[in-house]
Amino acid sequence: MSRVKRGVTAHARHRKVLTKAKGYSGRRKNTFRVAVQAVEKSLQYAYRDRRVKKRNFRSLWIQRINAGARLEGMTYARFINGLKLCGIEIDRKNLANLAATEPLAFKHLAKQAENALGSNSQEK
Repeated sequence: MSRVKRGVTAHARHRKVLTKAKGYSGRRKNTFRVAVQAVEKSLQYAYRDRRVKKRNFRSLWIQRINAGARLEGMTYARFINGLKLCGIEIDRKNLANLAATEPLAFKHLAKQAENALGSNSQEK
């Protein structure tokens, strides 16, 4: 039986890892054993932060909506509650975009939310 020389496979595996480690500092970019650890850790961070990014953006949208609502004399919670009461279903991403770029449209939504809150408090 002929023997198998593994140089090609090992070299390909090393090259794959070292390519992913490009831009790292010190031995992390050119020493295979250290680069493997660095690349594995970076992939863990990337996996985790793809989920964290969604949280961060939702938080940013809420801050922008709150700022727009405060300009109209309401809080974020009252604004969202008013939109729910009047049956307007629009996500926070689009609300934040309206607050930042279309203040007149946002003002109209705030007025509708205020009216829905006013009519709801009179019913009780």
